[in-house]
Amino acid sequence: MQFHAGRLIDHVHINVADLEKAAAFYSAVLEALELPPGNRSPHAFQFDELYVSQPGPGQHISRVHLAFQARDEAMVKRFYEAALKAGGTDNGGPGERKYHPGYYAAYVFDPDGNNIEAVIHGKEKRSAASIVREPA
Repeated sequence: MQFHAGRLIDHVHINVADLEKAAAFYSAVLEALELPPGNRSPHAFQFDELYVSQPGPGQHISRVHLAFQARDEAMVKRFYEAALKAGGTDNGGPGERKYHPGYYAAYVFDPDGNNIEAVIHGKEKRSAASIVREPA
């Protein structure tokens, strides 16, 4: 059986109440997941395919469940600890879940109440750590 990850979602954009709190939270979480720092502008920031900004006219604060891929159980634990230290709230500490064998995850609410997860799906072989895209 094969899973072809990285083809469905182009990007995720969430609206937050306090951009500085969100920036601190997501910077800490992504550092724990060994992901590069994001790009900042006065009104938003971008971490790879994740965009975070304050809502525009007629928009609302987001309420989403966002799951980040982790490499191993230790990384899931680092994510959880970093998220709590950066203003997140516990929503399920690191541990195995009953979704399928090998599902190991931790959940936190970010400062705006989004359900943020780090997960591994058990032992697996990846064809690549990531893909690289360059404008033509």
